[in-house]
Amino acid sequence: MNDRETRRYDMFGRVQTFGTDNTADFAAGGEARKRFANIGKIISDLDDAKAGQVGGGSTALEVLFDALRLDLQNITRTAAAIAQDEPGFADTFRPPDRPSQAGLKTTADAFLAQFQATPTDTAPQKAAKAALIAKFVAHELPADFVTNLADDRQAIDDARDSTQSDDSTGVASTAAIGRLITAGMKEVNYLDAIIHNKYARNPDQLRAWDSASHIERAPKREKKPATPAGGTTPPKP
Repeated sequence: MNDRETRRYDMFGRVQTFGTDNTADFAAGGEARKRFANIGKIISDLDDAKAGQVGGGSTALEVLFDALRLDLQNITRTAAAIAQDEPGFADTFRPPDRPSQAGLKTTADAFLAQFQATPTDTAPQKAAKAALIAKFVAHELPADFVTNLADDRQAIDDARDSTQSDDSTGVASTAAIGRLITAGMKEVNYLDAIIHNKYARNPDQLRAWDSASHIERAPKREKKPATPAGGTTPPKP
């Protein structure tokens, strides 16, 4: 598994621990215990798939689309909140009409067109886009949320264009990991609704759940210094 998949795998482990620590709060045979058990099975299956993944160089498309889906959810949720005081604000930041991969890509492209300045934009258009981004950042989206969205969108195209390994076992395991992580995210979504209902008046437990179910974003890679015309990399200070 690569970094994207590993971060979700780690989150599943935290969710499983949360379920184990709070088993007594949930009815035997109820939905919560069933979903936590499903998470445990998915973790076990992921362990088996990892063992069969040779090299592990490529990211399953399911995982890349999951990252894009989270980006879009954060933007649409924030736009809906802003629209409470600015009617109509969320009209151009709606969720995909279809929960398909094509729908996610189309929505991401539409959002990026509203945020990213282009060489043909006039100065007022560029200023308006900068102000729009600032409005989202003021509501605690990361300052680089547009860059993150663009990177996650591009990663999907890069994955489709990349050459796949010829090793059939490794390819099958990579595909299995993608399916399992998608299934795990579905279980976490069920649990998220259940936990918020169960602990609606217990903010400490809700904070613990939010911490367990949070997916960390990968740290930014340090950019390499530009090589001068002479071909020699400048020395480090």
